[in-house]
This record gives sequence, structure tokens and C-alpha cells, in this order.
Amino acid sequence: MDKCNPMISVSNLSFTYAQSSKPAVDGISFEVPQGEIFGFLGPSGAGKSTTQKILIRLLQGYRGDIRLMGKPLEEWDKSFYNHVGVGFELPNHFGKLTALENLQFFGSFYDRPVKEPLELLSRVGLKEHAGKQASEFSKGMKMRLNFVRAIMHNPDLLFFDEPTSGLDPVNARRIKDLILEQRDAGKTVFLTTHMMHDADELCNRIAFIVEGKIALIDSPKALKLQYGRRRVRVEYLNGKVREEEFPLDGIGDNADFLRILREEYVQAIHTEEATLDDIFIQVTGTSLH
Repeated sequence: MDKCNPMISVSNLSFTYAQSSKPAVDGISFEVPQGEIFGFLGPSGAGKSTTQKILIRLLQGYRGDIRLMGKPLEEWDKSFYNHVGVGFELPNHFGKLTALENLQFFGSFYDRPVKEPLELLSRVGLKEHAGKQASEFSKGMKMRLNFVRAIMHNPDLLFFDEPTSGLDPVNARRIKDLILEQRDAGKTVFLTTHMMHDADELCNRIAFIVEGKIALIDSPKALKLQYGRRRVRVEYLNGKVREEEFPLDGIGDNADFLRILREEYVQAIHTEEATLDDIFIQVTGTSLH
């Protein structure tokens, strides 16, 4: 792979399902460099999963140009899947096989070394369930098994669709930490989600997609700075809890703000930072849910 090229390069990509007259993906373009977590954010039906399915070669018949790992997508042979890991939103395992057997079976497909299955199961809290049939797993357990199956062959490019769906906070944290580990190891991650908190925490850059079109691409931090209100809210106790807002610009010389700091019992100070949910609605005019 040529490291001078982006890991993902998409130009004017369009796709329409046979039963529809409206494109599911409508002329989108973007690039993802090596070592980045790139988030595709949008509501159900926006084109997120369709784009991912095209990139992992599950959907044919698209229009536009796609290069993955420096090579046109149509020129890849079956060796493509040695370099790519996929975590689907709806886990698919062999129900009559145990968790360990599932990993051993799928690991046998690759022409490259795979990680120790029991170590992977341990990382997501499933080691004690290694001998249990996958059909007996809860959705959250299947999601975690699905995740380690995607990373077991040390792929260069990872695709995750709603990777924390159905997980409790502890296990969601485990998965997010592992995604960050992949990035820190130089892997590239394409993440589709409608969960803005995950995107804010994980992604270097995000794209807002609505009705098959990309509305913008930027980093979460840059978006919050651009669309946030430059205000400071102070909560303090004076007989009862009171709140006051002040402009952030010139805050060090604001007499009323300084008086509250000196004379009142301050409980909290917040900057009025926009959330990604707020920004998505402001930019696209629609909600994520």
C-alpha cells in the first residue's frame, strides 16, 4: 500500500436501490487518511450503511470512483478481506458454535496471522463464556463477539456500524477503548452511527449525511467552536440557586462576573458549548432520531 494515498478516497459516489427511484447515496465525495477515525453521522435511511456496504464490496452497481488503500475498489481480489475488518450493526454468528469456535472458524479464512481468540474474548469480557454457544448470547454479548471478530486478523482498515448499540456503559467503554487502540496503532476506522456522543468522543473528523448527501465534514472540536455560543453560565447560591450568563469575550474584565466569583458561593461554571446534536439540527434542519 502506498502511504502517500488516502486509505479511503470516494469521488461522486451515487447508488440507487432497484426498487427505488430516489438515490440512497447521491454524489458524495470524501477522503480518509491513514490513522484517522472518520465518522459518518446521520439518521436512519440517510445513506450511512449503504455507503459502508459499497465500500466493503457487498453492494455493486454504484456510480463514481472509489479507491481503498491506494487501489481502485474494482481491482481488488479476495485478498481485500485480509486488510479489512467489518463489525456489522446486526451481529451474524454461527449459533451452534461456541464463541471460541466462531473465532477459530472465521480466523481460518485469513492468509495472515490472527490474534489469540481467548485473549480477544478477555478484552471484551467474554472469556468466561468462550465455551457457550453463540445462540445463547444476549445482543450485547453478540455485539462484543462481533467486534473482536472484526479485529482478530489485525486489519489495516476497519468498518464499524453502530458498534456500541445494545451495550451497557461498561461494555461500551471497552469497545470504545479498543477502537481508540486501533487508531493509535495506525489503523484507519470508518464509523457509522447516529450516536453523537460516540462520534464526539472517538472521531477525528465527522461527516453529516442526510438523504444521501453530505452536508459538511469537519472535526467535532472545530464544529463546536464554530456553532457554539461564546457565553459563560454561572450557577451560584444566594438564598436559592441562581444562574447568570456572560459573554466569553472580555470575561476577565466583566465586573458583574468578577463580583459573583468574589462574593457568592459558586456551584458551577459552564461554557455554552454546542453539542453535535444541536449542530446537526442547525446544519441539516433535521434530527438524528
